Amino acid sequence: MDMSNLFGKMKEMQAKMKEAQESLEHVTAEGSAGGDMVKVVVNGKKKVLSIDIEEPLLNKDDKQMLQDLIVAATNKALEEVEAKAAETLKKSTEGFMPNIPGLDLSKMF
Repeated sequence: MDMSNLFGKMKEMQAKMKEAQESLEHVTAEGSAGGDMVKVVVNGKKKVLSIDIEEPLLNKDDKQMLQDLIVAATNKALEEVEAKAAETLKKSTEGFMPNIPGLDLSKMF
């Protein structure tokens, strides 16, 4: 195997990974709880973008329930966006890296 070719492939893969990581800002997922009364949108960088709370919940005195629904919706959104982000990163390395069992590049970045 030609080492300069391998080095070139690695640099190309690094550039693709950087591009993919930057694109995660635009990968979004929504989680909801309480029959869609609380919705949270997050991006692939695991930043909360928005929280939508239906009006009937705002008129109740049950602060703890509302907090629990926000947490549940946020966690669902984060789980979903993590899967989407992993897929985005996986696609960016296709053809560059051999499939090595147990090596998940999406967990490295």
